[in-house]
Amino acid sequence: MTTFSKILRKTDTSKTLSVPRKYLESLPSFKGGHAVEFQAIDESGFVWTFKCSIRKKGHPKPVLSKGWRAFVRNKKLKGGDKIKFSLNQTAATPFYRVQAEKEVKIFGAIFGYSPIIATFP
Repeated sequence: MTTFSKILRKTDTSKTLSVPRKYLESLPSFKGGHAVEFQAIDESGFVWTFKCSIRKKGHPKPVLSKGWRAFVRNKKLKGGDKIKFSLNQTAATPFYRVQAEKEVKIFGAIFGYSPIIATFP
């Protein structure tokens, strides 16, 4: 079950990941605050710690900051690549998975996406 997925833009790979607002409910509870840290396991079994925050005032646009840039560098992500977060609630302790996929182009046309082979930080 995919909690959310997104095709990355340049700003997503150079600064913070802008999370579509409609997926705010699928993220860990902010418990009245404006930021929360959570962990996600990638395809290699490595656990990443991310910080998700929302603006204190106005439009509650969620962004991933802490841990995100290291993930981008490790996976060599760029604009056009895809990211997927999913919440596994079938385990005794629910946990998030994160998967990065490279854009596959053939003769300039986007053919699809291919999972990135595991690398360790």
